[in-house]
Amino acid sequence: MACGQCSSGGCGNIKNVAEEKSNHKTTAGCSSGGCSTGGCNKMNSFDWLSNMETTKSSRFGIVEIKFKGGRKEYFKNKNNLDLYTGDFVVCEMPTGYHIGSVSLQGELVRLQMIKKGIKESDDLAVIHRLATEKDLEKHTQAINRDLPTMYRTREICKELKLNLKLSEVEFQSDNSKATFFYSADDRVDFRELIKMLAGEFKVRIEMRQISLRQEAGRLGGIGSCGRELCCSTWLSDFKTIPTAAARYQNLSLNPAKLSGQCGRLKCCLNYELETYIDAIRDIPVVDRSLKTEKGDATLQKTDIFRRIMWFSYPNETNWYPITCAQVAEIQKMNAAGKKPVGLENLVEISEFVSAKPTSINNDLERLDKKYHQNKKKSGPKRPNNPNPRPEGNGGARPNNPQSQQQQVRSNQPNNNPNARNEANVVKPANPLGQQQRPNQPRSPQPQNRPNTPRPPQPKVEGGMSNTPPQVSTGGNPTGAEGNVENRNRNKKRKKYRNNNNRPDKPEL
Repeated sequence: MACGQCSSGGCGNIKNVAEEKSNHKTTAGCSSGGCSTGGCNKMNSFDWLSNMETTKSSRFGIVEIKFKGGRKEYFKNKNNLDLYTGDFVVCEMPTGYHIGSVSLQGELVRLQMIKKGIKESDDLAVIHRLATEKDLEKHTQAINRDLPTMYRTREICKELKLNLKLSEVEFQSDNSKATFFYSADDRVDFRELIKMLAGEFKVRIEMRQISLRQEAGRLGGIGSCGRELCCSTWLSDFKTIPTAAARYQNLSLNPAKLSGQCGRLKCCLNYELETYIDAIRDIPVVDRSLKTEKGDATLQKTDIFRRIMWFSYPNETNWYPITCAQVAEIQKMNAAGKKPVGLENLVEISEFVSAKPTSINNDLERLDKKYHQNKKKSGPKRPNNPNPRPEGNGGARPNNPQSQQQQVRSNQPNNNPNARNEANVVKPANPLGQQQRPNQPRSPQPQNRPNTPRPPQPKVEGGMSNTPPQVSTGGNPTGAEGNVENRNRNKKRKKYRNNNNRPDKPEL
């Protein structure tokens, strides 16, 4: 946003100019005027030929000078002064002199003059000299008079009941002239106002009427896009903006959204207008509703770049997307007196409708969707142990007849050495999809099975035989066979030490 005192290449703040009066490689603006904020971009220009070394005799003899409010004028350098971008110079005026800063020079000035229709043969003012410290002090005093004069003038306008809006006042550097910029809807008779102002401020008065767009450009501000106003930063030519520019771009005719700070239509409506006009040429014009056997379809929306048009029936809320080629065919059928069955019976264009533009925040949306699904799936967690210990029983394990039966079977001798031991097989705790069943008592089963006699086996060398050891009535082996069985049981306990699903010890 432009500063309030942007009078010459900087912001009118000439405090630091004495230390650094010229800037050789940067453009005019706050960097050359000594502004501490560096946020003034009012009509800045970039001299991309500044690094080109040229002789004084070959330089273009006209220089572009920038004044307060971003106003730029062209002056002749008759004295062949060695100027740099940002230097403050004393320029000739019809009444006295004024101080401005050099914003552009060289061949770029020739191009700017051709663009604005200014010829070299025209009568242009002359640059007198470089500004001295005394000149800069007078220039600062003149700037300090701007705001008090503007407030006093507004009071006088209210007393005279003049229907005008005073936006800015600019004093000339020699304090001999004051220019008042105002905007008004109708013609204003300010003859009496000029007399009162001249008698009070003792200067020559000039009233200059500006448009609302120029007023916004001089004041500056931030637009709805979040950036500085185009009219105050770089836009110098204001073109008329009709409401048709919004219709071509399929924008809603909402004055609050289409109007800028000046109260007129936004200048940026013209930026993409030519692109939209080129894209609309191949889209059929729908002046009437499409006639079908189901009813008359009304146009609701047109996607210019995807070339899809949405239609709807009077008694329905659904919109039917149709390509522009199909719309042209239906219009030809209606001109020949034919009607299609319905819009929903046309060729499907699901590939156009279902295709969604890739979002910039695609990664964020994917993460939100992931965590959203996890929240839905989250619920009460199932315990890992299907048979938890009851709290009221002192932490004792409940009697599980099935585990007891499995342990009793594991204690029996294995007659077949190649057979698999059932005790080594661990059943899953709780298969997915099965519901936990409460422990129900079962009928007692015999703990030991009778040993059936087997035919005698041939003896092996060394005196050892394959005869199984005898088992006692209590189910526990005795002797050397009992020690071997106890070792195997201890190994199994170590193996299932961290497993909650290990079989329980049978009760004797």
